Amino acid sequence: MKIKKQEKKLIVPDCVTVPFIEGDGIGQEIMPVCRNIINYAVEKAYQGKRRIEWKEVLAGEKAFKTTGNWLPDETLAIFREYLIGLKGPLTTPVGGGIRSLNVALRQTLDLYVCLRPVRWFRGVASPLKEPQKVNMVIFRENTEDIYAGIEWQQGTPEAQKLLNFLKNEMKVTQIRFEKTSSFGIKPVSVEGTERLVRAAIEYALENHLPNVTLVHKGNIMKFTEGGFKRWGYELAEREFSKELKEGKLIVNDVIADAFLQNTLLTPENYSVIATLNLNGDYISDQLAAMVGGIGIAPGANINYKTGHAIFEATHGTAPDIVGRNSANPSSLILSSVMMLEYIGWKEAAGLITNAIEEAFIHGKATYDLARFMPEGKALGTMQFAETVMTIIENSPVS
Repeated sequence: MKIKKQEKKLIVPDCVTVPFIEGDGIGQEIMPVCRNIINYAVEKAYQGKRRIEWKEVLAGEKAFKTTGNWLPDETLAIFREYLIGLKGPLTTPVGGGIRSLNVALRQTLDLYVCLRPVRWFRGVASPLKEPQKVNMVIFRENTEDIYAGIEWQQGTPEAQKLLNFLKNEMKVTQIRFEKTSSFGIKPVSVEGTERLVRAAIEYALENHLPNVTLVHKGNIMKFTEGGFKRWGYELAEREFSKELKEGKLIVNDVIADAFLQNTLLTPENYSVIATLNLNGDYISDQLAAMVGGIGIAPGANINYKTGHAIFEATHGTAPDIVGRNSANPSSLILSSVMMLEYIGWKEAAGLITNAIEEAFIHGKATYDLARFMPEGKALGTMQFAETVMTIIENSPVS
């Protein structure tokens, strides 16, 4: 059965079909255990009244070996039809073609929000003295900025043509090393900014979070990054003036470099972050490192207007540990928790989240996390999954 979007609401059947991409490298190890945990939690939470039917679709190396295509049209068509999906890590093709499979999926399906919640789990080692203060949700713009970047390589006729245009037509004089410069342009639009900021504000209001912070580099890039800041404020004042006046929400902004410093000094001051693509990339990874690393960082790519969403592991394919039963499945598992929350199955989502934290509290984790825990006991991928399911089995449903 398929999920449908009706106005602003998802209509979710009790038996829902979820397409999934296994992923390359460690994807073949972490995706099966992730699906097992989801199935187990759904069964526990709803006693058979709800379930997921999994539908595999191809992308990456597995797709290329099977079809000769890194990202088959059928895969995109199925994601369009079924609205949501789960994805393991994918290899980026070498030597031309698609620049990035992840970017191609996001842009083709217009998944304009990269949603990255960041929080600390008890038991996980952190470089911070008070990691419990880190609890933010990042709304990273997913279709513009460098994801839509246009480049010309140094020394090519195209670069020379652009240089001539900039000098002769646009009267640009501040290019210091003309002959050896490559050039890049990043588009940032009013529409792209507004839909991202709108989604961030609506999320904050729905979840009773106190503030939305626009993070930008508008002090240097006046019309792109600065435009993002200005258009974001204008959108907030135009569409959410009542909520702002009633004190239900504060919208503010901060320069990107100052923000990175502030997250280390006063992370408790931030709840929802709205930012452009490149800034969001840096911010997401720094915040993940602050609470234990990208191995426990979940992520989703969402179009809130159409309802389309792909939930994914935020790390790479880790070819160096493939087949060793040592890969950490937590990022993918926690991304599946986001998926369950997205479709309204919050009881199952809560069982998984609580079980993972309970495992961490007792030092039970894969090697990448366990080695830093005072009483850490390194478990294999399969053993960690079994531990989580055992905790779910013995947990009450809230």
